[in-house]
Amino acid sequence: MREILGVADEASVRRRWFHDDYFDLFVWQAEGGEVVQFQLCYGVNSSEQALVWHKESGFFLDGVEAVTPPAGKISGAKPPQEETPGIDPVAERFEAEAHALPEDIRAAMTSLIQQFSEKKTTTPARRRRFRRASWQNA
Repeated sequence: MREILGVADEASVRRRWFHDDYFDLFVWQAEGGEVVQFQLCYGVNSSEQALVWHKESGFFLDGVEAVTPPAGKISGAKPPQEETPGIDPVAERFEAEAHALPEDIRAAMTSLIQQFSEKKTTTPARRRRFRRASWQNA
């Protein structure tokens, strides 16, 4: 994943954007570097989905499959019969792609995605469709 530079910061946090052919990762970091929010987007166009986490409100899933999951299948992931039992296919793919992230973000994301994988079935869906903010469409 490579960093998209020139993303405007918010008043109290630094916003960062990392991209590859499958993922867009948006990260909000506090002054000391702590990750306080992220959106891990995957899929394309109308089927885009996102794993969203905020330090104060926890995890949410956004996107069509977050609301109506078709028997555990995630767009772009291996078919269910090939999935490793107990391993979320998006988490598995992210792990494979995250090696180029800065170490502090990679470590935080690895920990948070592990937490998500452990409670995926109880993670609420917020919206049927993920909507990007205007700054996320550059």
